Amino acid sequence: MDPELVQAALDGDRRALARVFTRIERSTDDLRDIMRLVHPHTGGAYCVGVTGPPGAGKSTIVGGLAREARAEGRAVGILAVDPTSPFSGGAVLGDRVRMQRHYLDPGVFIRSMATRGVQGGLSRVTGAAVRLLDAVGKDLVFVETVGVGQTELDVMQVADTVVVAMVPEAGDSVQAMKAGLMEIADVFVVNKADRDGAGQLASAIRGMLSLDQSSDDPPPPIVLTQANRDKGIPELYRAIWDRRESLDGDQSTRRRDRVRNEFSNAVAERLSAAMARLLSGDGIVAKTARMVESGELDPNSAAADIIADGTLFAELRRALSSGSDARPPIDEESH
Repeated sequence: MDPELVQAALDGDRRALARVFTRIERSTDDLRDIMRLVHPHTGGAYCVGVTGPPGAGKSTIVGGLAREARAEGRAVGILAVDPTSPFSGGAVLGDRVRMQRHYLDPGVFIRSMATRGVQGGLSRVTGAAVRLLDAVGKDLVFVETVGVGQTELDVMQVADTVVVAMVPEAGDSVQAMKAGLMEIADVFVVNKADRDGAGQLASAIRGMLSLDQSSDDPPPPIVLTQANRDKGIPELYRAIWDRRESLDGDQSTRRRDRVRNEFSNAVAERLSAAMARLLSGDGIVAKTARMVESGELDPNSAAADIIADGTLFAELRRALSSGSDARPPIDEESH
């Protein structure tokens, strides 16, 4: 990893920043080295996750919120986590298509990131990407998730505040609420509020919130918007900041939990990659796996044996010290 490239990104070079993003998506080794360099510069950004069912207008909402932030002079980063292309491994949707109003604004940096098949709708490196935008001086970072509905709960692991967007005509919205989105929301948005059923949906959300007796915190606010006409966006922006101030202690706890989860996931990912290399090699672990495949050994007993006698840990140590976990190459471009 070239430290000068990282320093150029920290100094405000947008092209260098785009290249650094490509590096952290491409290689775990680069991700590790880059995060080590940028970590001393982090700690100032506020991260807002925007999630909800597909078609809820999340991109339009994020664009409107970014405009409000820019009007206050805040530097903004936007991470749009999209489905993975089966051909290139990159994001299917492009940031230029969805965020044209901000593309030429030097105070806004937008990056599309592919989920790469990760459950929960978030890329594995989204947490690192948020910290990278924090390090380069972004005051506010928006993470817009892919919109996969009921599995989209991982946004809590990267965001300080979670905004759940819904639309009145989608019957799936209430199902999504029952599936867990109610628990992660700090702010609810009923978008496309000019359509029939908006008031009823807001009432349904309010009714479900009233049933929750597990917390003494104030219930999440519900904001009605027409994001394509910029209606309700200033009120939503203010609700997000008000919610941040009302949950100050909870924010600190959430940040600690998030860092712990990111550490745990990073360890698990590197161990998983090393294990995959062992299984494709010719060591004792690979030979044991082939004996399991042929039916000579029971899988659970074989696993217990190679753990108990230290074989697994010895081979993992060698694999981790000698190998690198390189992801499939993706196109490197400026955003």
